[in-house]
Amino acid sequence: MSEQLDAIDFAFAAYREGEDWILDDLADDHLLDVETIVSALRRLPSARGALALIGVDEDFFLIVRVTDLRASVLLSDVTAADEWDLAASVIDYLGLPDLDDLGDLADPDNPSPVGDLALLSDLGVPSEELAELLDDPELYPDEALSDIARLLGFGELFDDAVDLASA
Repeated sequence: MSEQLDAIDFAFAAYREGEDWILDDLADDHLLDVETIVSALRRLPSARGALALIGVDEDFFLIVRVTDLRASVLLSDVTAADEWDLAASVIDYLGLPDLDDLGDLADPDNPSPVGDLALLSDLGVPSEELAELLDDPELYPDEALSDIARLLGFGELFDDAVDLASA
């Protein structure tokens, strides 16, 4: 598991304090699985919930959102569950069958997202726009999450944190 934690490019918690977005690092011990991430996010002070934005090995990303008693998850590429424990924990959390039983959804030549595409809709990122970003094979996880952070209103903060030149 330690090797897999080393492959995590970045892991941030994002939440609002008043009108301002706050972006904090998530500690490695919070990145073991979806349940642990959800637990870490529940501790953050935010009336609108908190997000985890996690990029792994320049290969895939994960968004977790916690609001009140609800937790939503989005994994950018379901096939990542074949190699990555964190991605496999998403499959378990969502109650999906093994990758072998997912058919076209688990086609390695045409990666598909799994989870809640509407998890950011009430924050101004409609599921259609999120689906478009996920459908772009040219975007690396940091670039896709930068676009999402920009739509949410903290793009510059995110770009600075991942050392990404603003577009």
